[in-house]
Amino acid sequence: MTAPSNKLTAASLLGVLGIVYGDIGTSPLYALRAALLHFDEGGIEEWEILGILSLIFWALMLTVTLKYILIILRADNRGEGGIMALMALAQRSAQTQRGRLIIAIIGITGAALFFGDGMITPAISVLSAVEGLKVINPVFEHLVLPVTLVVLIALFLVQYRGTGSIGALFGPVCALWFGVLGLLGLIEALHNPAVFAALNPIYAVQFAAHYHLAAFIAMGAVVLAVTGAEALYADMGHFGRRPIQVAWIAFVLPALALNYFGQGALLLRDASAIENPFYLLAPEWFRPFLVVLATAATIIASQAMISGAYSIARQCVQLGFAPRLDVRHTSATEEGQIYMPQVNFILLIGVLILVLEFKNSDSLAAAYGLAVTGTFLCTTVLALLVFRRQFGWNPVLVAVVFVPLLLLDFSYFVASALKIPEGGYVPVIIGLAAFLLMFTWYRGRELLFARFRQDSLPLKSFLARLPQSRTTRVPGMAVFMTGQADYLPGALLHNLKHNKVLHERVLFVTVLNDDIPSVGPERRAEVTDLGGEIHRVILRYGFQESPNIPRELERLAQQGLIGFEPMQTSYFLGRETIVAAAVPKMARWQQWLFTLLSRNSVPATEFFKIPSDRVVELGVRVAI
Repeated sequence: MTAPSNKLTAASLLGVLGIVYGDIGTSPLYALRAALLHFDEGGIEEWEILGILSLIFWALMLTVTLKYILIILRADNRGEGGIMALMALAQRSAQTQRGRLIIAIIGITGAALFFGDGMITPAISVLSAVEGLKVINPVFEHLVLPVTLVVLIALFLVQYRGTGSIGALFGPVCALWFGVLGLLGLIEALHNPAVFAALNPIYAVQFAAHYHLAAFIAMGAVVLAVTGAEALYADMGHFGRRPIQVAWIAFVLPALALNYFGQGALLLRDASAIENPFYLLAPEWFRPFLVVLATAATIIASQAMISGAYSIARQCVQLGFAPRLDVRHTSATEEGQIYMPQVNFILLIGVLILVLEFKNSDSLAAAYGLAVTGTFLCTTVLALLVFRRQFGWNPVLVAVVFVPLLLLDFSYFVASALKIPEGGYVPVIIGLAAFLLMFTWYRGRELLFARFRQDSLPLKSFLARLPQSRTTRVPGMAVFMTGQADYLPGALLHNLKHNKVLHERVLFVTVLNDDIPSVGPERRAEVTDLGGEIHRVILRYGFQESPNIPRELERLAQQGLIGFEPMQTSYFLGRETIVAAAVPKMARWQQWLFTLLSRNSVPATEFFKIPSDRVVELGVRVAI
């Protein structure tokens, strides 16, 4: 897979609007109201409205435009973006194992928080859109929760069909959505042009100076206006850098800014509009259509986040931070269109629990933000390392660019942390659980491979002894899957011990995952003739690819590199049973968790697309 084209076309710009900007595009539904509600007691004064507006506008300019659009998008991993791709890029410059571990922990933390964000985004987005029913008529209030649950359940239940069939609608719907956002905001703002004074950052400074530490509360809500900024980077592999940049600067940013200023102008004219400034911005006759359009936009935003969660989860598996998961391709032509049942089920349960627990978007807004700002912080730290070590930026330039961004992200994070008692604990719990799972798997696999190397026989020693041994060779081909290319797989030793035979033709197959999105056909396979009809095959895959062992072996056979007949081949796999070593190197609870993850990971036959009727599994006890 080559890097995406940066060519600007109508199709690429519509695709960017539908996929990349769905999340940040629904923030006007709740961001301004959530920020102002903290200062609503005794009425909201004009300088407070202008101060919050100024904070939101400059958050869009600094966090989204400067940080992501102009800087972070430059840090692509062969065209791919996202925090795991950035982590893989940063690890290349690590000079020690300890350095790689620290970078891995930062990447795992960001990915874990992303999953927390992935649960909250569909809940708050769809809930805030459906709450427009109350604005149309208060008698519909009792319908908000049931309608939200139905929409969300339907959204997750259709995931198995893939996004290809409905993806063509995403762009036009979001283009209409952003057009309506900008038009509604512009009409109201023109009635009160004084609202544009908030473009001056002095209002943001005055607001922060007046409220001192209390201004952090507002900052925790202001960050809601930039949620989804990480998607700009994560989705770079689909569209390329230039379409994302042009769509933001030419269309999305003006539409969002105009809508926020329109809401501010409405509040300057009528403070009671704080009830729901977004929907009250529209004329009464237009509100039913706006509810439908907003619901469609939030479904699209949720879909983008769900698809992103699938991509991040697959990257975690391929990079060794998660056990094997079921990956189903929903498109015959697009590698990136996948469906992961386990991830989908976990997200659905989490989203439903959030909606039933918090019941309205105001309460959920308190839970939102911490996961987003935590991911922001991790991304900035990793980008600093990449720009300094990989791209060779001058230390002074790195300090001038990234230190202010780190301070801004840290202030967002601290402000969001203040909301922990009100609901901010939710992403903390989700993120902590995901972090423990990923780090435990990463650490457990390292110990497992170290034990294999310690207990296994080097491949060279086995090959040297084989001609002098009396091992009986039987017809057919045996494929032994091994994670350590230079060591004899345990399954072969057990086969020799119990069956006392070796097939006439033997393949040792090792799958390696590179820290790049995809591996070209010229680097996919490395075949070594070890003599005696024994070959070693090393297959390389990128973190955006799914392995298929039989298909690759057939390709090698067609090239004349190996002899391979699918119906005459048996695959030998070792099924590890984890037991505690005399001196355990993992805590008891962590060892229990690693064992549980191992038992529930997708079988190697399914993950590697190996025919189940041609597999022989041999049990191997491993002490760690």
